[in-house]
Amino acid sequence: MPATRTVVFVVFQGMQISELAGPLDVFALLNDIVETPPERLPPDLRAPASAVGADAVDSAPPYRLLTASPGGLPIEADGGLTLSVAHSLDDIAAGDDFDTLIVVGGDVSGPGAAAVVPALPALARKARRVTSVCAGALLLAAAGLLDGYRATTHWGSTALLAQRYPRVTVEPDRIYVRDRNRWTSAGMSAGVDLALALVEDDHGRETAAMIARVYVVFTRRPGGQAQFSAQLRSQPARTPAIRAVQQWLPDHLGAELTVSELAARAGMSERHFARAFRAETGCTPAAFVEALRVEAARRLLESTELTIGAIARQVGYRHGETLHRVFTRRLATTPERYRQHFAMGPAQVAGAGE
Repeated sequence: MPATRTVVFVVFQGMQISELAGPLDVFALLNDIVETPPERLPPDLRAPASAVGADAVDSAPPYRLLTASPGGLPIEADGGLTLSVAHSLDDIAAGDDFDTLIVVGGDVSGPGAAAVVPALPALARKARRVTSVCAGALLLAAAGLLDGYRATTHWGSTALLAQRYPRVTVEPDRIYVRDRNRWTSAGMSAGVDLALALVEDDHGRETAAMIARVYVVFTRRPGGQAQFSAQLRSQPARTPAIRAVQQWLPDHLGAELTVSELAARAGMSERHFARAFRAETGCTPAAFVEALRVEAARRLLESTELTIGAIARQVGYRHGETLHRVFTRRLATTPERYRQHFAMGPAQVAGAGE
């Protein structure tokens, strides 16, 4: 069994509690499973748990989870919840090497966040991998720890990260980015995706899929997946009939979705519908439909073994060549290459379908 890995969470006044709790719970759940007698585990958890080392009640936990703050002082999270903290940043920096450093996000403009930045270089030298959740990337960047690396953060902070730290290559539309031993993620729920990816890196896909199933989350969203869905990218229409069409579309991508058909569904003339749709949503009806179809194709490429032709037909294209052309134009890569980079393994595909 691999040695217990120490994970240090850097917390500060004004941190976002979900950006600590989400990733921490992923690691803690695996600890709980490993420390539970096999006969008390559901059958589908026994094999992955055994692969990590859960063959006895007294097995060492896979992860040792620590929180550290400036001076080891209690911190008040955004929202007012006060947390006690077991360790100071200086004590961790002066101690033994450890596995993973995770800098959480929150109000990174305040004095509480600024107080952690000077300690981060020393902490990073002790860690095998250095990671952040959401705006925690801004703190890593302020410490010079992302210079020369690719990174991401919450969509609302990507422009600031790029402007303030030009030596960081910002990838604004990613759930998480791994560049060598630097891992950065987008906001809040993406911290869970990051933690699942770290568990997969440590213990394999089956173990990460097991945890995702327990938490009833998507097993595991690939880092290259967009932070926004096509629906979130476009503005919701003000006109109720057009908004209803927007909401209807994702579940009917295989239908005939010409402008005339959509206009008829909205009870409007084709000319008026097209002009109002663009004015209210910021894109044409055809572009909106195309974005939905590409997004659906991406999900199928990630989570199924369907052929490109079958995926094309499922999302509303008659031929695989049409999907290939649209996909390449929108994403600058082919469906085949996208699948190579972001497809889940068989265990993950099974978990995603549950």
